[in-house]
Amino acid sequence: MSDNKNLTGSPDNKRIDIHDPNEVRNWTKSFGCTAEELKKAVNTVGTSATAVKKQLSK
Repeated sequence: MSDNKNLTGSPDNKRIDIHDPNEVRNWTKSFGCTAEELKKAVNTVGTSATAVKKQLSK
């Protein structure tokens, strides 16, 4: 993602940064999950968006 937090758009399609509130908001919207569910999935499978999506669909 861009360092400019004022720019919005689709989240980086490869990695999830759970420490960036903008990314958390974008990914939770994209995956249809809560921030807590997203963070738990990232802690379980890592930051790969593909792996997180798969984990959340279980």
